[in-house]
Amino acid sequence: MLSTNARGFAQAAFGPAARLLVRLGVSPDTVTVTGTVLSSTAALTLLPTGHLTAGALVLGVLVLFDNLDGQMARLTGTESRWGAFLDSTMDRLADAAVFSGVAVWALRYLDGALGNLTAGLALVCLVLGGVVPYAKARAESLGMTADVGLAERADRLLVVLVAVLLVGLGLPAAVLTVALALLALASAYTVLQRMRTVHTQSRPGGAA
Repeated sequence: MLSTNARGFAQAAFGPAARLLVRLGVSPDTVTVTGTVLSSTAALTLLPTGHLTAGALVLGVLVLFDNLDGQMARLTGTESRWGAFLDSTMDRLADAAVFSGVAVWALRYLDGALGNLTAGLALVCLVLGGVVPYAKARAESLGMTADVGLAERADRLLVVLVAVLLVGLGLPAAVLTVALALLALASAYTVLQRMRTVHTQSRPGGAA
């Protein structure tokens, strides 16, 4: 899983920006919502119109900047359940925009079965990308944990954006199709892992 390493890099790279925004009086919630609006706009305008290279690069930068709101909340001592809820909800919207943009691109630019397959896999990834964090959140709401799985959010976004970039740079569209298929399998496996973990904990004597 890449989430921990990516978070550490983002903290080191964008710490100065977080401190600057705090000094300017910008709130973490403002950064959260603004980042989602920018990411969704980029995904739904650049990708469906065939600007894959630009889309992947812009979205990659915005994904890294997604760490800013958390850093700002820690710097100002304003971490809260509301902030965590808002951040998670906005993440789901941004992720949906990315995979929807890929699906629309596939239907517009790829012919026949390949276009339909790629778009279908993008939608499968979209759905499973919502189920993965839901399974963890639901487990925690029941007093259990589900901190297992291959496909965390950072991993899912890295895979799809790298594949989009490679296709934008001239590789065959099938590269993106294969990447989406692997991502769908990894996401489905993650859901099953979390279900199994929670099932074990829910048994009498199961460890939380």
